[in-house]
Amino acid sequence: MNTIETKPLSNKLLFIMATAIAATAANLYYNQPLIPSIGESLGLSESVLGFIPSASQIGYAMAIFFISPLGDVMNRKTVIRNLSITLVIALLGVYFAPNFGILVAATFVVGLGANITQQLLPLGSSLATPENKGKVVATLMTGLTTGILLSRTISGFIAEHFGWRSVFLTAAVVAAIIGVMLHVYLPSNKPTAKLKYNQLLASMFTLVKTKPLLREAAFVGALWFAAFNAMWATIAIHVMEEPFSLSVQQVGLLGFVGAAGIFGAKIAGKWADKIGARKVMTVSISLVLVSFVVLALGQNNMVVLCIGIVLLDLGVFGSQIPNQVRVFSVDVNAQSRANAIYMLFYYIGASAGSALGVSVISKFGWTGLTIFGFALAAIALLFHISRKSK
Repeated sequence: MNTIETKPLSNKLLFIMATAIAATAANLYYNQPLIPSIGESLGLSESVLGFIPSASQIGYAMAIFFISPLGDVMNRKTVIRNLSITLVIALLGVYFAPNFGILVAATFVVGLGANITQQLLPLGSSLATPENKGKVVATLMTGLTTGILLSRTISGFIAEHFGWRSVFLTAAVVAAIIGVMLHVYLPSNKPTAKLKYNQLLASMFTLVKTKPLLREAAFVGALWFAAFNAMWATIAIHVMEEPFSLSVQQVGLLGFVGAAGIFGAKIAGKWADKIGARKVMTVSISLVLVSFVVLALGQNNMVVLCIGIVLLDLGVFGSQIPNQVRVFSVDVNAQSRANAIYMLFYYIGASAGSALGVSVISKFGWTGLTIFGFALAAIALLFHISRKSK
């Protein structure tokens, strides 16, 4: 368990942490509406474009496994400082990238640096009292949701007026500012766990083996987040073609449509305390399933397409909050590791969904993409309702 050299979590610190999570998580998604522009700029074929959003997700997943557990045995403030430096350098690497290889490598390192979010989430949970833990987790996850959803709008706007590279220069400046703020305001913690690094990693496999609820949460979360990223990694490709022919800025504005997920996260956090996490998740995953039916029907209709996006984001982030609370309850002495396992599966799902989604839409079009997403959501729902956990 970590001990904290400070007072319980204040509203000011909670706001700073949620803002930092939003700004950091956004770096994983800035490239999604920019895929066509990046491909045109670097002369890339459509077949390799899926590797760009996938690279950041793979980097994030790797960091979750190899870096996130350090929060149980090191001062998280120190870990976050080093990750902030890494993130700034990586974003500058994307900005200056002269070719596809360097771009993908720098994007991968962006994913590593974005592990800041997975240090702040368990830190916030450890600072919360038992009475307000759900509220704290919901607030921090709302920050994560906001960063994911509005990242596309921000990147689309900047790219439209200043070019896609300027998105990452701006992101580097923001990351530097956030890094300084966290260094100034975050409390120091003194972990009591005395594990060596190899023992720390090995203990994660023990958690997977002995905690069925953790396995369930990780598997189901990976499925719905794969479906979510399959859609968002391909929406720009779809709507920049006929009959929509949208600009990159207009594609980015779809992030405002998806902002409904912010409200889904808040509502889910509230109702999870009232009726239980499991019931909230059943309803939310069902929304994800329905959303892909609506997205299919809206193939050539922007209004219906936007309704599908709203339902998808409501469902995904409505599922995320209660699932995350369950993960933090698995073992109070291993919150960083339990969260790392969960998020590792989550972002492996994201990476696979992004890469496979681009491949599916290039071969089978929008209809094939929506069938792919529907299938992932259906498996998640069936597995979830077959379990007996809370």
